[in-house]
Amino acid sequence: MQKLLITFGTRPLAQRISKMLQDKFEILFSTSEEVPSFLASNYLKIPTGVNPTYAHEILKLSLDRQVDLVLPLGLSEIQTISEAKILFEEYGIQLLCPDRETLEEVFVLENPNSSVELSLFLHGKSLNNSNDFDGGISGLYAVSDEGDDVALCTI
Repeated sequence: MQKLLITFGTRPLAQRISKMLQDKFEILFSTSEEVPSFLASNYLKIPTGVNPTYAHEILKLSLDRQVDLVLPLGLSEIQTISEAKILFEEYGIQLLCPDRETLEEVFVLENPNSSVELSLFLHGKSLNNSNDFDGGISGLYAVSDEGDDVALCTI
């Protein structure tokens, strides 16, 4: 079973994604936030997305834990890590986020309501439902009712 690393795992959106994907992936959570000591063993500690070492720390963590896919949920994390997408791919790790150019053009939906259907894409192929999307997008998105537009979902 492939391993999926979700950043900001303490947030409700991360927990929702975990429930959505738990039968398809082994889920690992990471966070830069403080976690109560009784929950600390459930979360891997990472730097904040604005930290200059963020991408390298996530790469090291992914290699150490044999992670196949990384889903950054914070916008600052996505902005930082999207610049290192090629580096991750060289190690066989797929980043589930848009590349830098796409990020500048896509609509961002922060903290989507629980009624919003979420689709997790890797190169346009949905990893959790049948909502494949032309254009080769990667990341967590809400797809419009018509199926012709998407919004990147972040925390």
